[in-house]
Amino acid sequence: MTRVFGTLSRRLGALFLLLLLSGGALLAGIQVSLTRNYGNAVVQQLSAGLAQHLVRQYPRLADEGMAGEQTRALFNNLMAVNPNVELYLIDPQGMIINDAAPPGHLKRQKVSVEPVMAFLHGDSFPVYGDDPRQLHGQKVFSAAPFITQGKVRGYVYVILQGEQYSALHAMAWQHNIGVMVVASLVLLLIMLLILGGATFHWIARPVKLLERRVKQISLAQPQASTEPEPDTCCMAQELVSLSQGVTLMEAKIASQWAELAQETQERRAFLATVSHDLRTPLTAIHGYIESILLLSENLSDEDKRQYLEIALAESRKVSQMAQSLFELARLEYGVITPDKTPFSLEDLVQDVMQKMALAAQTRNQRLQVEPLTGLPAVSADMGMIERVLTNLLDNAIRHTPEGTTISVRAWQEAGEMILEVADNGPGIPQEKRNHLFTRPALLKGESLSRGGLGLMVVHQILQLHGSRIELVSQQGACFRFTLPLVA
Repeated sequence: MTRVFGTLSRRLGALFLLLLLSGGALLAGIQVSLTRNYGNAVVQQLSAGLAQHLVRQYPRLADEGMAGEQTRALFNNLMAVNPNVELYLIDPQGMIINDAAPPGHLKRQKVSVEPVMAFLHGDSFPVYGDDPRQLHGQKVFSAAPFITQGKVRGYVYVILQGEQYSALHAMAWQHNIGVMVVASLVLLLIMLLILGGATFHWIARPVKLLERRVKQISLAQPQASTEPEPDTCCMAQELVSLSQGVTLMEAKIASQWAELAQETQERRAFLATVSHDLRTPLTAIHGYIESILLLSENLSDEDKRQYLEIALAESRKVSQMAQSLFELARLEYGVITPDKTPFSLEDLVQDVMQKMALAAQTRNQRLQVEPLTGLPAVSADMGMIERVLTNLLDNAIRHTPEGTTISVRAWQEAGEMILEVADNGPGIPQEKRNHLFTRPALLKGESLSRGGLGLMVVHQILQLHGSRIELVSQQGACFRFTLPLVA
């Protein structure tokens, strides 16, 4: 069953066929019922006065003597003239007094008088009454009371579509039923073909085109579509929206695929750079230690100490780089989240400056802090902001010549705190400024040991705080970033 109705067009076709069959049967039933009621109403309207005419024409019907064979003979004569009708005399309770039915044809001895009363009171036609020759059938009729001395003695009850009429009508119906069925099936088939074609054109065909586009997206490498947009003038609004949604999805997937490819390329280059920058100090460490082992007898104590100090310095570089890589990975993948608390920026800056003072002193550099008193507290993760200041100061100390002045200043502006870490060194080349805080800065031969990792960590930390950092264009290098104030 699933295979037979597996496609949308087949399901729609089956649904339309079912609707047409059920709708056709319902409409046929309604049409037959309306036609029957209309025909019966016309017959009853034309013959409504027949019973009254008989009462006026034969006033002696009310006599008790006419309730016998003479009445039966009269009814036989009238029914011979008009075979469509059947005549009966009934009493006020509906009991049949006399009739002209052949032996065994009379199925009822009593009919309901409620339809007779409704007929005499002028209810709208057709009014159906009990058929004495059927146990459960009803037919249109004509009725009139016969009155003696001002008292209703009974009614003339005339069935207008008698037994012979019903038999002939059934024969005619059976004769024409085959023609009607064939004509209905042909008409149904024509309607089905028209509706099926319209459905395929307006619904199934656009859906198939959308299905083909989605399948192409799933089977091939996503890329921006170069095919013209499908004609939407004849589509339903829902299909137009769906088509536009598929187009947007295709463009978005293509864009994301390009970004993913670019990111993959950047990661490969990043790993290559990391491998290179790690291999350099490790090679130095290996070389100096190996030299000490192989040339131990020929080296003086001073040379040995010098070799060990160089190896130790290179191992510190490896350790620092590994720590930065680990920290950057945790920041990028959301392992670390800031624990924001209010704190004094003045105290934090003083602590960091004291920690970096020895390194600056070693390179004959001067650390300078502008007064930070009176500044409001900021809301941030104090440990992370300490890492930001440490990285910026460490970069300035390591990448500027001896005798450089490195300054830190802060001020409040536009509802946030602004901090600057600046030096009066040679600055950063223009070609490296555009991608200074992102991984592409590491793809053009720039060594990680020159501060790339530290600035990337700074950028990630400030992003987690909803803040920003920028390189201000002036003499030397000036990094400026913002922090939110306590609400």
